[in-house]
Amino acid sequence: MSQRQSWFEGWRLLAALSLSLIVLSLWIASMRQFEVEGVRMVIRFTARSSLLLFCLAFSASALARLWPNAWTRWQRRNRRYLGLSFAASHAIHAVAIVAFARMDPTGFAGATSAVSYIFGGVGYAFIVAMSATSFDRTAALLGPNAWRALHLTAGYYLWFQFMVSFGKRVPAMPLYTAFLIPLLAVMALRLIAMAAHPRGRTAEAG
Repeated sequence: MSQRQSWFEGWRLLAALSLSLIVLSLWIASMRQFEVEGVRMVIRFTARSSLLLFCLAFSASALARLWPNAWTRWQRRNRRYLGLSFAASHAIHAVAIVAFARMDPTGFAGATSAVSYIFGGVGYAFIVAMSATSFDRTAALLGPNAWRALHLTAGYYLWFQFMVSFGKRVPAMPLYTAFLIPLLAVMALRLIAMAAHPRGRTAEAG
């Protein structure tokens, strides 16, 4: 197990997850002959894969502080690459959204609004900024205080965006409540970790 974990880390982890997301997205789209419904299935799939990867990255530090073990230490070590994998998932999500808009402009217009453009645009701007500053050189150029401020602000904004995006579907589809559970759990873990380790709450952004 330890050997497998030592290999499945860092850039290999990012490459494996990104490649898997691309292959799965293509396979899902092909199930509907790459037509509109297949593209919409990819949008739903990548929304959920992004949720999972975001929760893994956003909970990494809190879990490592509260329950230090082999898994949480691995998760904490690879928080950067889980975060970049989340960005890769959401990049595929964006490609699928653009494809949906071009293939079915009427359906796309009915599924979106000005608010969703602004809300989603800010989220993507944060994702780009976080990804660009997830490397040692760019993080150093930004400086530790600005880096922490950016990643904390972006992380909490994206958490709120996921809550709204999945939560607004609950009245029509109650099963979407299941997607809110990991988000609420992640926030609870972060709050518990901050309460248990008040001196370390500003030390890390994740």
